[in-house]
Amino acid sequence: MKKFTAFAAAIATAGALGLAPSAAHAQQKYVTIGTGGVTGVYYAAGGAICRLVNKDRKTHGIRCSVESTGGSVFNVNTIKAGELDMGMSQSDVAYNAYKGLGQFKDAAYGDLRSVFGLHPEPFTVLARKEANIRSFADFKGKKFNVGNPGSGTRASMEELLAAMGWKMSDFALASELKADEHGPALCDGKIDGFFYGVGHPSANIQDPTTTCGAKLVSITGPAVDKLVKEKPYYAYATIPGGLYPNNPADTKTYGVLASVVSSSKVPADTVYAVVKAVFDNFDEFKKLHPALAVLKPETMIKDGLSAPLHDGAVKYYKEKGWLK
Repeated sequence: MKKFTAFAAAIATAGALGLAPSAAHAQQKYVTIGTGGVTGVYYAAGGAICRLVNKDRKTHGIRCSVESTGGSVFNVNTIKAGELDMGMSQSDVAYNAYKGLGQFKDAAYGDLRSVFGLHPEPFTVLARKEANIRSFADFKGKKFNVGNPGSGTRASMEELLAAMGWKMSDFALASELKADEHGPALCDGKIDGFFYGVGHPSANIQDPTTTCGAKLVSITGPAVDKLVKEKPYYAYATIPGGLYPNNPADTKTYGVLASVVSSSKVPADTVYAVVKAVFDNFDEFKKLHPALAVLKPETMIKDGLSAPLHDGAVKYYKEKGWLK
């Protein structure tokens, strides 16, 4: 049984070389990291990385900023287009992009590169208290948020439904709200539940469990067992009881790993500077969000990486003696 003992990552950097805007962009040494919704851990993690990069700006001349985006799939595609320098991605999305599978079956992205891993992201299902949901199967015929197109959450939701033999039409409503919108919609009774891949603890889950007593729902069964067995980027996970209000019991689920991804076209010295800023200030980095507190360098640089390491990252890891 696979457990979340590892962290996967890849820093997404896409300055398309040879184009005038990108050349100017590189000259000014601006780095933009694509994240996710502002209440999710991606946004906080991106902010933590940029904070450390900007702290040493006088040394390397790089100014780092974060951008709230639609999530993993959007970030990978936007890096590929040369419009983002770095980005957060679920390990499954990065894997599919590099291999040309799933939502990337017609557009493999061989230039995708890993930089370092982040936190585990259990798939988290929350139900409206009054909906009397006991298992995921109870959502059939209910109003359910499947995630916004372009997010890793949506891609994973579609993979789960396929494994279960379900279709979107099995829900009374399959809404496509963004992560920042599904909590209020749940408490307002507009939806009965939602599916979200996120690191914990998350304000996105804290708010509806506190505001309207929303209940965590386990995701288990033959379909999940099949996915975990067959897909290298999935692992079983547990959301501890008591982590959120009104949810005293453990919640069994599965999930992916958060990753920071980049492009081989991004200069090695740029990625090196970002990696160095994070790991040279690692104790400070871990304190910038609770989901980062459990990270360890030795697992972040190798476990669960979905694409080859970027040359800039390799240079730093070899200097530290972490890679041969």
